[in-house]
Amino acid sequence: MPTHINDADGLDAEALYRDLLAQVRAGLTGVADAAIVGIHSGGAWLAERLAADLGLQSRLGFIDVSFYRDDFARKGLHPDVKPTRIEFNVDGATIVLVDDVLYTGRTVRAAINVLFDYGRPQRIMLAALADRGGRELPVAADFVGAHAQLAPGRSLALARAADGQLSLTIEDDNA
Repeated sequence: MPTHINDADGLDAEALYRDLLAQVRAGLTGVADAAIVGIHSGGAWLAERLAADLGLQSRLGFIDVSFYRDDFARKGLHPDVKPTRIEFNVDGATIVLVDDVLYTGRTVRAAINVLFDYGRPQRIMLAALADRGGRELPVAADFVGAHAQLAPGRSLALARAADGQLSLTIEDDNA
């Protein structure tokens, strides 16, 4: 069951990851053509860990949604565009799309558009380390480590240390 966090809580990203892993593992039981695709950057870090822990390294992909964002014309190009890499057949696959923090749903919508450029998956399931609400599109996670309630002007940020350990912090939102 997902954890509930707020501004005052200590955040244990590794514990949230373990909860997320257990949910994804259970959700993929009996799925023959599973794949993991992470959204750069935090979702890609989580996807790498999930693929390793689930034995799906050969079915691991990464997506950068920079050119698919609906606010691209207004915000411009993110200065750190990463390559999209999907080296397996998407057609008929069950894809676990991984994001670090689910918020408005716009990043997920963009990532689904990217996936369909590579083929037609049988199913797309969404995994997020944290769901902070505030949806602007009808998007919901199938697997979530925590539900977050943050004060206005605050956001969640995932970081990865050199040793691969994850940390999640609450920061002032400068967007």
